[in-house]
This record gives sequence, structure tokens and C-alpha cells, in this order.
Amino acid sequence: MKPRMQRPFTATPAHQRGAVMVLIVIALASILLMAALALDGGHMLLNKTRLQNAVDAAALSGAKTLQQVFGNGNASTLTRDAALNTLLLNANAVGNRELSTGIGGGGVGAFAVVELANSVYGPFSFPGPTDAAYVRVSVPDYPLAGFFWRFAQSLSAGNLGAKAVAAIATAGPSPSASPCKIEPLLVCGDPTKNPANNGGTSYWGYGFGDLQVLKSAAGNDPTISPGNFQLLRLDGSSGANDLRTALAGGIEKCNVVGDKVPTEPGNTVGPVAQGLNTRFGEYNGPGMTAANYPPDWVTQFSNPKMTYNDSVSPPRVEHQGVAVTSSGGNLTAGATALYDLNDWLAASAACAVSGTCTGVHERRMLNIVIGNCSGVSGGQVDVPVLDFGCFFMLQTVAQQGNQAQVFGQFIKECEGDGVAGPKPVDDVGPVIIQLYKTYIDNNRTPSPDS
Repeated sequence: MKPRMQRPFTATPAHQRGAVMVLIVIALASILLMAALALDGGHMLLNKTRLQNAVDAAALSGAKTLQQVFGNGNASTLTRDAALNTLLLNANAVGNRELSTGIGGGGVGAFAVVELANSVYGPFSFPGPTDAAYVRVSVPDYPLAGFFWRFAQSLSAGNLGAKAVAAIATAGPSPSASPCKIEPLLVCGDPTKNPANNGGTSYWGYGFGDLQVLKSAAGNDPTISPGNFQLLRLDGSSGANDLRTALAGGIEKCNVVGDKVPTEPGNTVGPVAQGLNTRFGEYNGPGMTAANYPPDWVTQFSNPKMTYNDSVSPPRVEHQGVAVTSSGGNLTAGATALYDLNDWLAASAACAVSGTCTGVHERRMLNIVIGNCSGVSGGQVDVPVLDFGCFFMLQTVAQQGNQAQVFGQFIKECEGDGVAGPKPVDDVGPVIIQLYKTYIDNNRTPSPDS
């Protein structure tokens, strides 16, 4: 007998067709998942970027508005309105139709949340504290149209949520590490009263609202050294014409703490008055026009003006023969209230609210070098820079040699430029509005959506 041969197993055509179907289903599922990853993932990334840009702009707009209306009773509402309006303008821009649709009929107020705080780390809330300076704008849920997303959800066993993105941004003031918008004036600071070492109780010897002579006049005891009247040479400028232009706001020179600034000897009464008085809408001297140097939003000041009396010891600022005193920024001469920093802040905020402002915000705010004048002597001298301070210019300058003082009040912060400083919490002096990393639990934990 012939041995029996074992035949190899072979699938029937029906079985082969079943295996192919399984492979096709797996391949199709893989293709759809890849499409979901490519199409829906790219769509989410694109809309996340657009949303983040809009939220960033909204936070910056809100923080800038808050800086302008600070102290107004409706500051929080005005800040929120400005932030939401900026977000809406971005949503309505060309290319952002999907974001505009996402806002929908509920309105931008239901789409985004605006909160305020007095620290970049929070806590944030609305309306927030009265001394709030930081603004946070968040969009917690921005739903997106799905292409292959539902298919991906069906295969995720409920682990894949709805297709949506979120964004959050925080903006507020930051001290300028190297401000460029500096007026060529100098006040002397006390190097033993570094705010970093005293908890901010004294800023190189100055406190909020302190009345200060920002430029002395003929016959006054020299603040720096004989022949100097607290004027500076910045960016290589010297002489009357350069000084006039610089005091009007036409020359910028970036400075840093630790540098030395050269003084400009001489009283130079006419150019000083002509340059600074443009900030009040008074124009005299070559090139001094409203087109080149517009006035401040608010140009009001006390009339009769304050004067300087150096015939008494110690010398003092007077109003109609009565010594001027400051308390919390409020200036008085006896029982007479004078126009001061607080009045200007309130008037500036009011015109910003009403939309009636003309001119330029903070033109009366002077960014000034605070120098270490100890041991300095001679004519033209170099003074070490301790820091930079903000002083509110109280009144126009008289074009008379012995009455050409410039009076100002110290204020914690003002609008500056340059680059951000290393410590955002130390917001004293010239500041810039910038974006910050967002912290979600008041414990400096970064948000994944910022």
C-alpha cells in the first residue's frame, strides 16, 4: 500500500475574503485616526494660537486701561469692558471668523472671564481689590467643529473629551530695567534708603506724594554742586536748544542703574520753561508746537502758583506766603487746598471714562534720574544713578531766573519704556505693561493654558 500523504491546510476562498475584510477595517480605522490626528489636531492648534493671541491682546488692553483709570470708582468695569472689546475686535478681524462664531449669541461677556488682582500671583477676582494693577483674561472652553473627532471619540472608550481649546493671559506693570524715556532732570536720593532693603517704606528717601523741587533756581543753595541746577546732558546733547527739546520730550537716552550721568551746568531759564511748558499746552521757542509736543490730558494747576522761599530756614515751598504741606498726596497751604497729584489722577481717569481726553496721557509725569549726589563737587560733574523715579509736574515754569524752580510730587509708578525688570512685584518707578506667565493656584504654579 502506498503511504498516505498529509495534505497541507489551505483556506477556502470564503475564509480568505473574511481575513481581508478585517484587514481593510483595521486599515480604514487607522486612516481615520490619522486623519483625526492630522486634520482635527492641526485645526485645534491653529485655533488655540488664534485664541491665545486674542486673549493676550485683551489682557494687555485691560491692564493699560486700568493704568489710565486707576482710582476711578468704575475702574474695574472699565478695565473689563476694554479687555472684552479688544477680544471682540480680534475675533471680528479677517481670518478669525471661527472665533467670532464661537463667541456666538451669548456675547463676549459669557465667552471670556476678566479678573483683577494686586499681585501677578493673585488671587484674581472681579471687581478685585481697589489697588489692583494686574488683569487676567481667560476663555475656559472654546468648542470647535469636529471633522473626524467623533470617530476618534468612539474608539476612545469615553476617554477623549469634546473638541475644544482654552486660553488664559495675565498682564500688568513691570519696572523698566533700562528706561529710555527720561527727562534731563536729577533729584538726589539717600543711598542708605534702598527700597529693596526697607520693604518699600522709603524709595531712596521719597514717599508717595512728597513735594520736591525738581530744578532749583538762581540764589538757591545748590542741590548737587555750585553751578548746577539739577539739569542733565543726555545722549550727548548739550546747550540750550538740545535742553529745550529734551525737556519737551524729544530726546531719549536709555539708562541703567549704576551708570553715571553728566550734569548740564547753568540755569538756562528760557529753554527749560519753553520745553516743560509744552506739557501744559503753552508754546514758545523754536520747534515748540502742539503738533510736535501735545499737552497732557489735564493742564489745570493752582493759580496763584506756588513759589520757593529760601529766605527762611529751612527753605520751603509756599502758596501766597503760607507753607505748602503734603499728606497722602494732598497738598494744602494752611486751610487752602491746592491742585495736586490726586486731583490730576481723578481728572485723568474721568476724561478717560467719558472719552473727552485730548492730548497725551501722562505728559505731566516726569521720569527722572535719582542720583547719589554725596561727594560730588565742581562744575560739570558725573553723578552715579541710584534709580529712576516718577514725579508729577505741578505747574508751569516761570521764565525768571530766581523763580525758575520746577515743582513735582513723587508717585509710585508711571508709564515708561525699555525692557522689563527682573522683579515684577517691585513695580516702582517707570513701568511698562507686559504679559506674564499665568499662575493658577496663588502658589506660583504655571497654568498649562498660558
